[in-house]
Amino acid sequence: MSVFTVFFCGTGSNSFDTQNKNYPKGEIISTLASHHKGTEFVDWLACDGPGSGNLQEDEKWVVPGNYSQLRGTLTGAGWVENVNHAIAVLKCELEWKRVQLTKQDYDKLKSAKVPIEDAKAGGSWYWRTYEYPNRKVTPQDLQLQKAKIFRKGKPPSKVNIIGWSRGGVSCHMLANAMAKDSALSGIPVNIFAVDPVPGTGNFQKERCSLAGNVKNYVSVYARDERSKGFAPIVPKCASATSVLILPFPGRHATVAGNGAVDGADGAQGLPHPGALVRGLAEKFLTEWGTQLDKRSGFGKDDINKMYDAMKEDAAKYQTLRTKVYTTAENSNGERYIGLGEAGKGAAFSAAKDDGWEAPKGLSMTDEEVCDFLIKL
Repeated sequence: MSVFTVFFCGTGSNSFDTQNKNYPKGEIISTLASHHKGTEFVDWLACDGPGSGNLQEDEKWVVPGNYSQLRGTLTGAGWVENVNHAIAVLKCELEWKRVQLTKQDYDKLKSAKVPIEDAKAGGSWYWRTYEYPNRKVTPQDLQLQKAKIFRKGKPPSKVNIIGWSRGGVSCHMLANAMAKDSALSGIPVNIFAVDPVPGTGNFQKERCSLAGNVKNYVSVYARDERSKGFAPIVPKCASATSVLILPFPGRHATVAGNGAVDGADGAQGLPHPGALVRGLAEKFLTEWGTQLDKRSGFGKDDINKMYDAMKEDAAKYQTLRTKVYTTAENSNGERYIGLGEAGKGAAFSAAKDDGWEAPKGLSMTDEEVCDFLIKL
């Protein structure tokens, strides 16, 4: 069985966040992608998040959006292209490639004295433009050839998807896009979502519900976030889907590995929620067939110690509720969430369901989550 894993980074986050100073052990999505034992485009794919700098635009298999950082951050612009790019890679169908050299590539080849055609100058003396020559072979050509050789040009037999923030919501979007594609609809999908926040105005059905192709859905949520516009989605899943919804202390970035005492860029001091979430993601991805290296590997005693430490830091987590990215909002003191197919606004603890693996869902206490994790 061939297993393909898609990693969706969150808003403002990209594949280089393995070295982000606010994430001492690396931001969860970029770091797990870097630990995949397989070959990119054959076994896995990592997509940078909206508003993260357009660093991957020249390598997309579909026409890239090249949206501004502000637009990507505010609206999520670019995540549809990320999903379409993933679909194209899964199907081994190249829809677009950057044929023309960029200025950076052109200058690099010229400085290395590679014999290439000169750029053609245009415009006027006060507004000079240049048309650079075409590549003989594009990055996408090479990527496609790898997929054709090692995957024989066929879609995988299973797809695992993991994402944080808008990357978590992108997991929903990709799974639903696969369900509507005749070449991919029969492939089983497993999702691990980390605080899936869509942003204001983005609670459409394709982001708030999941089709029956999703066999396992696991999602973790930050209990102490209070920023307006940061309500996460708890999606409606098909009746046959195994659903696990768990709460953790901390803010939106805390659960992704940012241990700052303000949940942003302050001094480090709250590492345990991020460590637990990462260990949980490694466990499920591995069980689903993703080949990961450098796993955390902690056991029951480690889980108990981390929850003891979080109990001692309870006041610090309470303080996080006063730290916000935008303005503050709450629902009777709790974090707002978007619940179900319509993304209806609700209090954090309202997310519970007798059909879930942990029926109390987001109403679980830390002690209850600790006991549940130890028994997993």
